[in-house]
Amino acid sequence: MTTIETLVAQFSGLTRQDIEAWISNDWVRPDGGPGPYAFRQIDVARVRLIHQLRADMQVNDEALPIVLSLLDQLYDQRRRMRDLSQALLRIAPVDIRKMLSTHLSNM
Repeated sequence: MTTIETLVAQFSGLTRQDIEAWISNDWVRPDGGPGPYAFRQIDVARVRLIHQLRADMQVNDEALPIVLSLLDQLYDQRRRMRDLSQALLRIAPVDIRKMLSTHLSNM
């Protein structure tokens, strides 16, 4: 687990107040409470994403919830597609898998 102090030290220009604001906006959901926050790897990745969106792409705090929501939807759809693909590999007969592969490669 990572602490809030470690995150602040890890990302240039990031402040404790930034992270606390992101937590209060529910953009980041660490374990624990104020003070002893414990950030899992997924939380650290989310902090990195928000930091990059703000610093590198100049996404402001008004647009950030929309961008995060769209990215969350995209990641969820990618996960669902991966799960569907794995399920097809497990249960679909070989001829069906070949037909799907041929159809998808012709798109």
